[in-house]
Amino acid sequence: MSAAPLRALVLAGGRSTRMGRDKAALEYGGQSQLERAVALLQAVVDAVHVSVRADQADDPLRARFHRIVDRGDVQGPIAGIRAAQSQHPDAAWLVVACDLPHLNEATLRELIARRDPAKTATAYRSSHDGLPEPLCAIWEPDSASLLQRFIDGGRNCPRKFLINSDTLLLDQPNPEALDNVNTPDELAAARERLAGAKAAPRPLRVQYFALLREQAGTREEQIQTSATTPAELYRELAARHRFTLEPSMLKVAVNAQFRDWTQPLAANDTVVFIPPVAGG
Repeated sequence: MSAAPLRALVLAGGRSTRMGRDKAALEYGGQSQLERAVALLQAVVDAVHVSVRADQADDPLRARFHRIVDRGDVQGPIAGIRAAQSQHPDAAWLVVACDLPHLNEATLRELIARRDPAKTATAYRSSHDGLPEPLCAIWEPDSASLLQRFIDGGRNCPRKFLINSDTLLLDQPNPEALDNVNTPDELAAARERLAGAKAAPRPLRVQYFALLREQAGTREEQIQTSATTPAELYRELAARHRFTLEPSMLKVAVNAQFRDWTQPLAANDTVVFIPPVAGG
């Protein structure tokens, strides 16, 4: 069976009642949860959308991204999933909640690699209770009509839908990856854990042009680094080589594609920092 094209959806339409403030805007290291989730998905899926309520459509943070607006006749995460399926019915949807601060690219790539398009959905088992995790899952196109019948029956729990559907369940490669944050105490604990976590050094290839090449004294170099994004990498290299250009003056490419400065880096990536005029 051929697989339907895959799009990604970040669920950012919650009311954040228990947190007391907008969870999408909560920051870790200067980056909001929503920005981080979008950047992670952009590394693995070409088309990334953000699910919002109608009253959030003009919110400045959400307005930076391609939004899909809930219809309003059903509430909760299932509203975002249904709205996305209605807008692009031929697509499968990689659905991710915005409040997963420990989610990483490896977890997303594993889910995509093991996707079964013949199933209603492919999802991870919760590391806490073994039940499906609907908010980091791939929903196939055929799930749309089943989901609509589920909603028409007065139900709105996506987990219960997956429990009662033909869902492929996978074990999580990282048991903490899908731990979310709903309260101020959980937010504090997540920030503390992230601040104490240091990424293992990984090999990267870095190429320089124009002024950066002159200041580094080399056209390219192989390095070992714990930097997880181009922004972190550039700060590290700027200190080492005494670069004089600010990041705002540069473009960054990862593996020959222009990327955002928050793009997650993987071992053996090739990173290029490009000044306004690259030549020489």
